Amino acid sequence: MKFSTAALLLAGASVGSAFLPAAPRSARFLNRYAPLQMSTETEPETYEFQAEVGKVMDIIINSLYSDRDVFLRELISNAADACDKKRFLSITAEGEVVKPEIKVKCNPDDNTVTIEDSGVGMTRDELINNLGRIAQSGTKAFVEALGEGGSADTNLIGQFGVGFYSAYLVADKVEVVSKSMQPGSPQLRWESKAGSSFSISEDVDPSDPIESSGTRLILHMKEDASEYADFAKIEELLLRYSEFVEFPISVWKEKTEYKKVPDVEANKELPEGDEPKMKTVPETTEEYERVNNQKPVWLRSPREVEESEYKEFYKGAFRNSYDEPLKYSHFVLEGQVECKAVLFIPGMLPFDLSKDMFDENARNIRLYVKRVFINDKFEGLMPRWLKFVKGVVDSDDLPLNVSREILQKSKVLSIINKRLVRKSLDMIREIAEDEDESQYIMFWNNFGKYLKVGIIEDDKNKKDLEPLLRFFSSTSDEEYTSLDSYVEKMPENQKAIYYVTGDGRENAAMNPAIEKLTSRGFEVLFATEPLDEIMMESLRQYKDIDVVDASKESLKVDDDEETSKEKEASTEEFKATIEYLETLLSGKVQKVAVSNLLVDSPAALVQGAYGVSPTMQRYMKAQAVASGGGDADALGGMNQAVLEINPNHPIVKDLDAMIKGGDKESKDTSDFALLMYDVASMTSGYDVTDMSSFAKRVMKIMASEEMSNGVADAVVVTEPEVVVAEEVAATEPEEEVAAEVVAEATEDVAATETKDDDDDDEAPAVEAEVVA
Repeated sequence: MKFSTAALLLAGASVGSAFLPAAPRSARFLNRYAPLQMSTETEPETYEFQAEVGKVMDIIINSLYSDRDVFLRELISNAADACDKKRFLSITAEGEVVKPEIKVKCNPDDNTVTIEDSGVGMTRDELINNLGRIAQSGTKAFVEALGEGGSADTNLIGQFGVGFYSAYLVADKVEVVSKSMQPGSPQLRWESKAGSSFSISEDVDPSDPIESSGTRLILHMKEDASEYADFAKIEELLLRYSEFVEFPISVWKEKTEYKKVPDVEANKELPEGDEPKMKTVPETTEEYERVNNQKPVWLRSPREVEESEYKEFYKGAFRNSYDEPLKYSHFVLEGQVECKAVLFIPGMLPFDLSKDMFDENARNIRLYVKRVFINDKFEGLMPRWLKFVKGVVDSDDLPLNVSREILQKSKVLSIINKRLVRKSLDMIREIAEDEDESQYIMFWNNFGKYLKVGIIEDDKNKKDLEPLLRFFSSTSDEEYTSLDSYVEKMPENQKAIYYVTGDGRENAAMNPAIEKLTSRGFEVLFATEPLDEIMMESLRQYKDIDVVDASKESLKVDDDEETSKEKEASTEEFKATIEYLETLLSGKVQKVAVSNLLVDSPAALVQGAYGVSPTMQRYMKAQAVASGGGDADALGGMNQAVLEINPNHPIVKDLDAMIKGGDKESKDTSDFALLMYDVASMTSGYDVTDMSSFAKRVMKIMASEEMSNGVADAVVVTEPEVVVAEEVAATEPEEEVAAEVVAEATEDVAATETKDDDDDDEAPAVEAEVVA
C-alpha cells in the first residue's frame, strides 16, 4: 500500500512527477491540474494540493527533529495514549480487562528495540488510517469523537500525527504488531522501511501472541544507532522524558544479585553439629523492572501534598540527593491559560552554576505536557536572573511546534512567565521575612548576584527586587544591611544614600572618600563586586532618595555658602601646590583639587562624573585580555582620576611649604609628593603601577635622619662566639653552657659600651635581647 497524501500540508513539499502516469507533457499537465469545481469559465478553478510522499517522509525523519533521542519520547507517548484510551473504554466493556502497561525490551544481538503496550490496539482500517496517513492523529480524532465532556476524563498526548514516524530517526525498518480490543479482532502485522509504501498482513501463527489487546513496535536499528539497543541508554531516556507517565513503564534488564549458599568444598570435612560454612555467589537474572516510580506532585492539589513529598520530589526529579529546597511554591493557574507548576529555591548554589552563573547547559525549568517531558531549554519561561530557580511547568496551552522542541512567542507564554516570576519573588520575600535571619543570609550568599542582575535587566520587577538587596556598610561590621534599614537610620540632615566601591569589605572601608560622611554619622554602603557598581548605576533612587557614589568628584555634602567660600580660599592658598602636582602627575590624574570632605587622610583619588571605579577597571581589563579583544590599556579612557588634597593635613602643609620655600625642583619634594599620591592610590583602591619606585621612596624615608634618630644602636653578637658556644655545648651540660654564653655576651657589651649615662637605661634591653 502507498502512504496517503491527503494530509501532507505539514511538509509543504512540491508535486512530484514520480506519482504521475507516463503521458505526453500536455496530457500530464491537464491531468495534474484538472479542476475539481468549475461551474462557468469565468469562475475561479479550485485544485487540491499534492505532495511527494517520499520527500515528506524524508523531511519528517531528517528535518523535523533536532535530537533523535526524542524518538523514545514520541513512541512512549503513543503507547500511553493507547493505554489511556483502553482505560476509558474499559468503563463500559464487559468482562475482565488487563491493566494497561508499557514494556521496553532491547536485544543487542539482533540490534532491535521492542516497545509493547497493553492498550486499545488497532484494527486493519486503523492501521491504514493512523500509520498509513501522515499527519493523521488517531488520538485527536478520538478526543473529538468523545466531545468536551469525555475528553476531560482522559490524559491523551498525541496531536499532530507525526510522532510515530520519529521511529525512523534510529530505525531503517519498523514492524507493528497489533490486536484491537474489539471482539474477534485478529492479530495484524504492519511493516515499512520508511519508503513510500507499507504492507499489512495477518499474523496467522504468531510465536509471541498479544494477550487481550495492545500494540508491539519492533524497531530494527540503523548501524549508527546501535547504542539505543542497550537497556542502560533506554532507561536513561525513559527517566528523562517519560518518568511521570501515568502507566507503569518497565525495561527488560539483566540483574545480578549476590546470595549466600553453603560452601560444598569447605564443608566436606566439617564435624557434625558445626554450623556449615557459607559463600557468596552471583546470580544473574533477566526480568522487567519498572523505571517510572516518581509521582508528579504538581498534578495534585497543593492541599494534599505533604512537605516531605515536595522534598522527595525535588531530590528525585532534579537529582539533588545532597540538597534540600530552601523554599517551594505549588500553584495552579486557571482562566485564560491553564497551567500547573511547582517551583523550588535550592538550598545551595547548584554545581553547574558555580563556574558560570548563566551556564547554558544548566537546566532549571522543565516543561511537561500531560506528564511527558518536552524540553528544559526554553528561555522564554523564566528571565535570566532567575536561572537558579528550579521547577516543573505543565500546560496544554503552550504553543509548541510539531516536533515539540520550539516554544513560540505568544500571549500564553507571557502570562505564564509573569506568574512564574511573581511566585519566585513571593518565595524570596518569605525567606527574607523569616524569623530565622540566617535563612536569608544563606540565600543571599548563594543567589544575591542574580537579584543584582535583575535590578540591571528587569525594569518591570526592579521595584520588587530593591528591598531584597543586602550590603555591608560602614556601621554593620560583618552583618548585612538592607536599603530599608539604611533609610530608617538616616539622620535628618542626610540627603542621599551613599556608597563606595572596593575589592571586599575591608578595602572599601579604607577608602578616604567616606571620612567626611562617617564623621557626620552618615552610613556608607560597600559595593564589593564589579557587578555592584553597574547595579547601583541602574538603581539611582530608592524611595525618592538619590543613590550617590561617594568616590565621585561631584560629591557634595555641604552646599552652604560658607563652605563654598572656605573651599575657594583653600584653593587659592594651595594654588602653587595644585599646579605642581598636576604637572608632576600628568597622565596619571586629570586634575588636582582641594577637598573639604577629607578628615584623617592627606589625599584621596576619586573619579570624574563618567569615570569607573578601580575595581571595575581591573575587571574590564581582565575581560578584554581574556577575550582577546586587544590591548587592555585601550580602556584607559574610562579612568578619570582626580586627586583631592586635604588642606588641613600636616603632610599637605609640609609639601606646600617645600614648594613655596624654593625646593620645587628638588628630588626630595617630588618623592614626597609621589609618595603621598601612591598612598592615596592604595587607600582609594587603585594599584600602584611602579612598585619599584614606590619601594625606593619608602626606604629613603625610613633611612632619613628623622627616622634614624628614633632607632637605638644595635649590638651584634659575632659568629665565632656562637661557634664556640656550640663547641662547648658538645662537652658541657646544657645549663652551664647557656650561663657562660650569657655571661660572655654581657661582658662584651660592657667592654664596648661608650654611651653617656643618659643611655644606660638601654643596656638591660640589649641584654634581654641577647638572653632571648
